[in-house]
Amino acid sequence: MAAVPSLAPCLRSVRAVVFDTDGVITDSARSHAAAWKKAFDACLSEREGHRPFDPVVDYLRHVDGRSRRDGAAAFLASRGLDLPEGSPDDPPGTATVWAIAARKDELFTETLRTHRIDVWPGTARLLQALRSERMPCAAVSASRHATELLSRAGLIGQFGAVVDGNEARRLGLAGKPDPALFVEAARRLHVPVPDTAVVEDSLAGVEAGRLGGFGLVIGVDRTGGPGGAADLRRRGADVVVSDPGELLSAVDD
Repeated sequence: MAAVPSLAPCLRSVRAVVFDTDGVITDSARSHAAAWKKAFDACLSEREGHRPFDPVVDYLRHVDGRSRRDGAAAFLASRGLDLPEGSPDDPPGTATVWAIAARKDELFTETLRTHRIDVWPGTARLLQALRSERMPCAAVSASRHATELLSRAGLIGQFGAVVDGNEARRLGLAGKPDPALFVEAARRLHVPVPDTAVVEDSLAGVEAGRLGGFGLVIGVDRTGGPGGAADLRRRGADVVVSDPGELLSAVDD
């Protein structure tokens, strides 16, 4: 008999699943972190006494899962830098919070156009299993590029709803750790929040799932470090896995 994947028991308690995109579905978190490093380091180099942006520690603590503006503001505040807010129309640069955010977006867009960004295989397997169970899924992201990423990866058809940064701005949805993105995704799937699972790799995203009252919050720890899983649990993860593929078990067909 062949072994076929079956959903882990924890997923049997919900009726829908909402996935974060970067780092959970697509292997794009490293590209985001690299773009942030270039944008922040240009700013830090103009001011004495500041060490460079760490694309692992600083990214996870201050930027991951947040909107561009919120991520830029959070990191600058962590270094005691009080830059003018500026406006969303600021050109890429280092003079304002929005200018740094614009520079990051410019750098990430260049990467998106010139480099392939892969899908995590374990997540692809989980999506296939969820589809076979007819469990509706949605994807969310603070990034305005998420829909393009999913389309280019051939996964857009796996999701009944996608709430990306463009939609968040259009609807005026607050960024993580506010649960608004996830709540909107559940609404579009027509499934109550308590019957919906959230799958997230960022601390802000896990916190958003808990604050939103979602029935199951799954943290994805791809860091491999000793503290990653513990940090996700402290923020509210019910279950922590190193890859969403671990949410499948093999049974005999």
